[in-house]
Amino acid sequence: MANVIVVGGGPAGLSAALFTAKNGLDTHVFDTDETWMHKAHLFNYLGVGSTDGTNFLETARRQVETFDAERHPDTEVTAVEESGDGFTVSTADDEYEADYVVLATGANRDLAEELGCEFTDDDVVDAEVSMQTSVEDVYATGAMVRAEEWQAVISAGDGAAAALNILSKEKGDHYHDFDVPGDADRVMGSLVDEA
Repeated sequence: MANVIVVGGGPAGLSAALFTAKNGLDTHVFDTDETWMHKAHLFNYLGVGSTDGTNFLETARRQVETFDAERHPDTEVTAVEESGDGFTVSTADDEYEADYVVLATGANRDLAEELGCEFTDDDVVDAEVSMQTSVEDVYATGAMVRAEEWQAVISAGDGAAAALNILSKEKGDHYHDFDVPGDADRVMGSLVDEA
């Protein structure tokens, strides 16, 4: 069983997948590649001087894959249903089981609605600061939970918040993903080898 299934491969979804995969959770990312990032150029993303949105996604995808997240490119999730102690995530060709689901489908809130997630008066998914929805172990991120704040950097933060909450639940204590300089050589070496 996959521990975490992320539906969506933009900044929110890839950020969530990075944190969960980097910290040892079996992570799958389903991505139709329909993100608005392909139309973007980033000047307002902290730490990124200037880059094309597509280049940003390619770098983020490589980074996530470096930590062994399994990407399912060009694969649409058609349904997410509660099953037993977790969830069944369906595509046109297969079904996958997960303990946690992170919804990162931009402004498309259909899966959240089908799962029975509560919505706010602004017609966005009602989520806590941890990105937890009213359905336990389902998280909503980015434009799904924000009426107007559709910035890539905010979405990436939402994905990280969801992942840290999942990691805290798994580890039984509040978890911080904090690296030290000694980790950089190992991680950066892997990223350079992958490039």
